[in-house]
Amino acid sequence: MNFTVVIALLANALVALAKSAAAMFTGSASMVAEAAHSWADAGNEVFLLVADRRSRRHPDHSHPLGYGREAYVWSMFAALGLFVAGAAVSITHGVQELIDPGEASDFLVAYVVLGVAFVLEGVSFVQAFRQVGREASAIDRELLEHALHTSDPTLRAVFAEDAAALLGIVIAGGGIVLHQVTGSPTPDAIGSILVGVLLAVVAIVLIDRNRRFLVGMEASPMLLDAARTRLAAMAGVSSVGYLHMEFVGPRRVYLVASVDLVGDDVESSVADHLRMLESELETDEAIVEAVLTVSRPGQPPNPDLDAI
Repeated sequence: MNFTVVIALLANALVALAKSAAAMFTGSASMVAEAAHSWADAGNEVFLLVADRRSRRHPDHSHPLGYGREAYVWSMFAALGLFVAGAAVSITHGVQELIDPGEASDFLVAYVVLGVAFVLEGVSFVQAFRQVGREASAIDRELLEHALHTSDPTLRAVFAEDAAALLGIVIAGGGIVLHQVTGSPTPDAIGSILVGVLLAVVAIVLIDRNRRFLVGMEASPMLLDAARTRLAAMAGVSSVGYLHMEFVGPRRVYLVASVDLVGDDVESSVADHLRMLESELETDEAIVEAVLTVSRPGQPPNPDLDAI
C-alpha cells in the first residue's frame, strides 16, 4: 500500500470533518469551499489507493503487458472528482454568497481550524515532497519537473493536491480576515471562488497528464539514451538501430528495439541470442516486456517513418 497516499487520506479526512464543522458554525463562504476541497481530496485518495493496488497486478494471458495503465484510469477519476466536487462546489457557493450573502460569526473558530488543517496538510505534503525529491535527485531532474513528468500518477496527484490544499488554506484565511476587518462578506465569497479556481487548474493539469499516459507516452530522451547504452553494451551486440520505449504503467515500460549482432550466425542462433538478450532486459523490474529484432549493419537510430 502506498504510504504517501495513506498519510494524505488520513490527513484530509480529519481536516474535512473539522472544516465542515467550522463552516456550519461560522457561516464562512471560504470555509465551506475549504470543506468541499478537503472532502474532494479525501475521496480522491480512495481512488488513488485503488489505482495503486490495481496497477500492481501481474501480467496474465489477457493482459500480457500488465495492468499498469489502470493507475492512470483511476487517477483520472480522482482528478475529475477534484474538479466536480471541489472546484465546482467552491465556485458555485462563492457566487451564491456574492449574490445573496449570509451572516458569518465566530471567526476565531475558523482560524483555529485552518491552523490545525495547515499543520496536518503540511505533514502530508512533506511526505510527498520528500518522495518526489528523492526520485528527482536519483535521476538528476528538478523537483517540480519530476512532479509533473513522473510516470507515477498517485505521487503526482498527492503532491499537487497537498500543495493546492496549503495554498487554499492561505487564500481562505485571507478571505476570512478581510471579512472580519471590513465587515463585508465579499472578500470571503471571493476567497471561495479563488479556492475553486485553484482546484480547477490543478484538476485540469492532472487530467491532462493522465490522458497523455493513457494514450501512450514515450520514455524521456534520458531514459532512451540509458537504454541504448545498455543495449549496446550487451554481449554480442554491435550496434542499436530502432529503439522505442513506452510507459505501460507507473515506472513500467514496454521496449522494442532492433540490434545488429556481431558475426553472421544462422537464423536459429540469432533467434536464440535475441531471446537471451530479451530475457536479460526483462530482469529489470521496470521493463515489462522487451522485443528485439535484427537491424541492418549501419542502420541509423530510429529511421524516419514519415513515408509510411
